[in-house]
Amino acid sequence: MKNLLFLFSFISALTFGQETKYAETDLNISKWIDGSLVVPNTGADQLVIIIAGSGPTDRNGNQNFLKTNNLKKLAQELALNGIASFRYDKRIVKQIKMKAVNPNIKFDDFVSDAITVVNYFKTQQEFKHLYIIGHSQGSLIGMLAAQEGVDGFISLAGAGQSIDAVIVEQVQKTAPMFTEDTKRAFEVLKSGRTTTDYPPALASIFDSSVQEFMMSWMRYDPAVVIKSLDIPILLINGTKDLQVSTAEAELLHNASKQAELKLIDHMNHVLFIITGDDQENAKSYNDPNGKIAEALVTSIVDFIKN
Repeated sequence: MKNLLFLFSFISALTFGQETKYAETDLNISKWIDGSLVVPNTGADQLVIIIAGSGPTDRNGNQNFLKTNNLKKLAQELALNGIASFRYDKRIVKQIKMKAVNPNIKFDDFVSDAITVVNYFKTQQEFKHLYIIGHSQGSLIGMLAAQEGVDGFISLAGAGQSIDAVIVEQVQKTAPMFTEDTKRAFEVLKSGRTTTDYPPALASIFDSSVQEFMMSWMRYDPAVVIKSLDIPILLINGTKDLQVSTAEAELLHNASKQAELKLIDHMNHVLFIITGDDQENAKSYNDPNGKIAEALVTSIVDFIKN
């Protein structure tokens, strides 16, 4: 009997010790926007809106076969530091779940969703200060949404060039024999026309199903957009990022007098610390047990709190 009482006391103490210090609530904001609101139990004056990167990325930062929960972990860490957050599934995620994918979806649809989220929380007036964190593609989306009036903007692994320029650079590095084909195809898209004049090897970039989306995306130059923001800006990039180099963050930094630049040693694109080679880096894209960089959390908290 004493052993049972001891075991019960131990389990109770363990449960109490692991009691969460924040509450997470599902929130539906519009037809296409479902997300999670995380609020510290002690309350919060600041709310961060977290915008995910490219592809069918959900609120936690995951896609099929790419599961890190990095955005969920970021939200949890912010809550532990007294900062509330809202992260949401990209509209394409909900469309996939509903089996109603819109083939005519545009980049501007993602911007519209982000603006809807900003205006929702401004109307609610539950939080005194609103911030936006945009990861990868979400950086440009966040810049555009921040023009609606927020207190600060944070770019995580955001490009400093338009998407066509970024892709041309990537092709030059990985498949230089296709550089001129890539440039030629983009010139056609810039004119507002679609094209079939590209090698099969470039189909993932120029397939007819994505050309309209690409055209709507490449209209925006992040280095130009960021100049329009007259708010505090924090630019964060990892030195182990295989997708977005630190040079991209430096382009944004040079374009904005408001921006502070923070380069985090060994952090990769999914916000994990990588001490090994590119193989370790690639494996981390499907590591749900990975830990986001402590320096990332510290940098964001310091920016918001100070």
